[in-house]
Amino acid sequence: MTRADHPDRDSGRPGPARPDSVLPELREMWWETGVRARAQAGLFAVFSELPRLVRSALAVSWRADRLRTSIVAATTVGAGVLSAFGLIATQRVLVELFAGGPTADKVVAALPALAALAAVTALRAGMAAATGYAQNGLAPKVDREVERGLFEVTTAVRLEAFDADAFADDMERASRGADSTTDLVQSSMNLLAGVTGVLAVTVAVAVIHPLLLLALLVATVPNGWAALRAGHLRYQTYAAGSVRRRRLWLLHRLMAERDSAPELRSYGLRGFLLDQYDRVMGVETGIQLALARRVTTTTTVGAMIGGIATAAVYVLLGLLLVDGQIPLAAAATCVIAVQAAQRNLAVVTFQIDRVYTEGQHFRDYTAFMTRAAEYLPPAATPDPHTPPGERLREVAIEAVSLRYPDRDGAAVDQVTLTIEAGQTVAFVGENGSGKSTLATMIATLRTPTGGGIRYNGRPVTDWDGDALRARIAVVTQEYHKWPFTAATNIAIGDVPTAAEQDRIEAAAARAVAHDMITELPHGYETLLDRTFAGGQDLSGGQWQRITAARGFLRDADVLIMDEPSSALDPRAEDALFQAIRDRQRHAITILITHRLANVRHADRIYVLHQGRLVEAGTHDELVATGGRYAELFALQAAGYDVGPATSTAPPPRQPASA
Repeated sequence: MTRADHPDRDSGRPGPARPDSVLPELREMWWETGVRARAQAGLFAVFSELPRLVRSALAVSWRADRLRTSIVAATTVGAGVLSAFGLIATQRVLVELFAGGPTADKVVAALPALAALAAVTALRAGMAAATGYAQNGLAPKVDREVERGLFEVTTAVRLEAFDADAFADDMERASRGADSTTDLVQSSMNLLAGVTGVLAVTVAVAVIHPLLLLALLVATVPNGWAALRAGHLRYQTYAAGSVRRRRLWLLHRLMAERDSAPELRSYGLRGFLLDQYDRVMGVETGIQLALARRVTTTTTVGAMIGGIATAAVYVLLGLLLVDGQIPLAAAATCVIAVQAAQRNLAVVTFQIDRVYTEGQHFRDYTAFMTRAAEYLPPAATPDPHTPPGERLREVAIEAVSLRYPDRDGAAVDQVTLTIEAGQTVAFVGENGSGKSTLATMIATLRTPTGGGIRYNGRPVTDWDGDALRARIAVVTQEYHKWPFTAATNIAIGDVPTAAEQDRIEAAAARAVAHDMITELPHGYETLLDRTFAGGQDLSGGQWQRITAARGFLRDADVLIMDEPSSALDPRAEDALFQAIRDRQRHAITILITHRLANVRHADRIYVLHQGRLVEAGTHDELVATGGRYAELFALQAAGYDVGPATSTAPPPRQPASA
C-alpha cells in the first residue's frame, strides 16, 4: 500500500508503530480480475468481445436446459417484434383520433387499432411472464451444470496440483467464474432483450417516418454515452483501489472472525486494528466521494446534452408539423418512441458492462478447466486377470523419488524397501525428512517423479485406481474437521460400505473415542461444528481420536497412520498403539511418529534423512548400531532420566496436551 493509501496521522491511540507496511501485501483476488479487465478495455474492445461472450453464455444455457433457453430466446425476440407492432398500432390509433369528424366516429374508426394495441400489450405481458418463469428455472440449472463440472475436476486432479501456486490461484478464480456464469447468462438475456427493444423501436420509427429516425438517435445517444462513460469511471476507480479492498477484507476477517478473537483481546489489538481500518477506509471514502463527483458530472452533462437534444427533437417535430411534412399522430408516436428507446438503451448500457465483467470471470473458469486437464490422473488399464477383491500382500517401493515444484532438493530421493502383509513398519526421522511424502505415494495420493511402486508385484497402472485406494486407509497428520455428526465423521472412512452403527462404535472403541463420543450432548449424532446450531467443539486430542476411528473402520489391507497420537494423553495413546499392534497378524501397518518409544515393537523401522533412506532395522538393531536412530532415541530417553540409549526398557511417553 502506498503512502497515499493511508497517510500517517495522529490517531490519538496508543499502540505499536504504524508504518505503511503494517498490513501485509495480498495477491490479487478473484473479484478483481473482471473489474480490472473492464477498466483497461476501451469501448471498442468491449463491443468487439460482446458477441463471443453472449455466444458462450447461450451455449452454457443450452446445455443446461434447451427448453427454457428456447423459451427465453423466443419470448425475447417476440417481445421486441411486438414492441414494433405496438408503436405502429399506437400511431394508427392516434391517426384515427386526430382525424376530422365527430368524436364518436373517430373512436369507432380507432377501435381496430385499439384492439390490436390491447392484444399486443397482453401478448407482451404473457411473454414477460413466460420469460421470467423460464429464466427463474434456468438459473439453478446453469449453476448446477457449471459448478458440478468444476467439482468433477477439482475432486479428480492429482494431489500434486494443489502444490502449485498457480493452480490454487486459478482454482479460486474458477470458483468465482462458476458463480458468475449464471449472472453472465442472465445479463446476456437482458442485453438481448434491451437490444431487441431498441431495434424494434428503430424499425417502427423508420416505418412511421424516416425523418423521425434521425430525431430518435439525437435524443438517445447522449444519455447512452454518459451511462457508458460513468460505468467506465466506476470500473477504473474500483480497479485502482484493489490493494485497499484487499486490506479491508483482511481487516474484516481479523476483527470479526472466531479464530482471531482470543488473541485480539488478550493482546489488546482492538484499537490498533480499528486505527488500521480508519486509515484505509479514510482514503477509500475520499476516493469514492471524488468518484461520485465525477460520475455525477458525467451523467449531468449527458442528461443536459440529452435534454437539449430532446428539446431540439421536439422543435423539429413542431416545425415538421407546421410545414405539414408529418401528421400529428406521427409526431406523438415519435415522442412515445423516444421514451421507449431511452428506457431500452439504459438497459443495454448497464448490461454491456455486466456481460463484459462477468464474462472475464467465466473465461477464468473455462481456462481453468482446460489447464486442470493436465493434472488429471492417466487412464489406468487394469489387468483383466486381477481377481476381484484381491488383498494386498506386498508393497514394493523401487527407487522412488518425488520433487515438489519450485524446490531444489527432492522430498523423497531414491528410496527402496518392501513391506509384506502382517508387518508393522515405522518411518522415523526429523521434520522434513520425507516420511509423510513417502506415505502419500504408497497411498497412491501422489505420483512419484522417479521410480515406482508395485502392489502384489504389479504397477499402479495395472490396477483400478479406486479399487486399489479402497484397500488402503490413511490417517493423516493434517486431518480435516468435517462439519458432520460424530457418527458420519467416522463413517466417511468407508463410504462404499453401509455405515452400521455397531461397526462405527467398534472403530471408535479401538481409537479410544467411544466413551468420549457418548458423553457428547447427542452422542454419535452430535454435530461437530460450533458454527451450526447445536454444534460442539472438540479438542485436538478428541479430534485425533475421531480421525483414528475413521482409519480403523475400513477393512484395509494397508493402514497408514501419520502422527496419530501427537495430541493424545498418555492413557489414550497407549490404548491406540495397542490397537495398532493388534493388526500385526494379517495386514500391513505403516506408522509415522516422532515418539520413538511407540515404534519399538515394529517389525522394521526405516530412518529417513533429507529424503533418503539412511537406516533400516529393528529397534534393538538400530540402537546397537549407534546411528541416527540411536541418537534420536537417546535424546528422547534422556528427558526421562532412564539411562543410556542402549537400554531396552521402554521410556515413559511424553505427555501431550489434549
